[in-house]
Amino acid sequence: MLLAGDIGGTKTLLGVFAAEGARPGAVVMRAFGTLDYPDLITMVAEFTSEPTLRDASIDAACFGVAGPVIGGTAQLTNVPWKVEGRRLADHFGFTRVDLLNDLQAMAYGVTVLTESEVHVLQDGEPLPGGNIGLIAAGTGLGEALLHNVDGRFIPSPSEGGHADFAARNDREIGLLRWLTAEHGRAEVEGVLSGPGLVNIHRVTHDGPCRSVTNLESHDAPAAIAAAALERRCDGCVEALEMFVDAYGAEAGNLALRVVSTGGLFVGGGIAPKILPALADGRFLRAFRAKRPFESLLAAMPIKVVLNTEVALLGAAVFASQFSAATPA
Repeated sequence: MLLAGDIGGTKTLLGVFAAEGARPGAVVMRAFGTLDYPDLITMVAEFTSEPTLRDASIDAACFGVAGPVIGGTAQLTNVPWKVEGRRLADHFGFTRVDLLNDLQAMAYGVTVLTESEVHVLQDGEPLPGGNIGLIAAGTGLGEALLHNVDGRFIPSPSEGGHADFAARNDREIGLLRWLTAEHGRAEVEGVLSGPGLVNIHRVTHDGPCRSVTNLESHDAPAAIAAAALERRCDGCVEALEMFVDAYGAEAGNLALRVVSTGGLFVGGGIAPKILPALADGRFLRAFRAKRPFESLLAAMPIKVVLNTEVALLGAAVFASQFSAATPA
């Protein structure tokens, strides 16, 4: 048996999987509020003590974490946790524990998704030997590269979400100035994330918003998106349009950096919830507007990931592939 985890800034998914084929099969999965626990060991101990798992023999574990992994240790970006692979292995007696950047884990997952688990934004035509890009907005923004090495995709982590935000027009320059004044610098995650949508909302409203009254609420990003999709508030509509424009533009930036002629995946929790806005052409126009490479970008397949557990699945895929090896 394999233990997999997807540790996010808001929610953590844990699951036990059976190592069977390219795609491990889920045995038990459970969601946890990340900040409801002081550390990962406490959370895993509660999960593995459930009656259905008390007799399970777990050989290896892999966790995708929202932050950089250095030397088998991760200090999470938006959570006051330090996660150490060796400490987890020693505490639970696992033969191997691996930590991956959360987008690296998601990248392992997208390689085994079925057609029903994605929505195609652009058909394109993948080139043999081409790399794949992955961008995912949720609590934060993540980016990853899948290198095509002799026909096998090898995911590589990135902290590209913390790169500088590139404004492209007067409207975005206004947002850039606001972010710089408020936060000292404007990073891409300050625009493309749940909190980023709230930031944009502040810029598109001169006064109170009747549709979204509490911008400090955890549910504010979803409320803004709902008001925009239902066209209940012009300021919310403008905020979502700016978000989608910036999302398409940054996805195009990643596609050029990666040369993702094998395709590009749009993951994260936000994309499936705003699918009508992503599919109305605005995202693709911003994605392709990279003269002189419009034709190159227009030929890249783009798929929105609909499986909300893809990073957990990816951690299980990694654990399955490397459980017999020596810990990294």
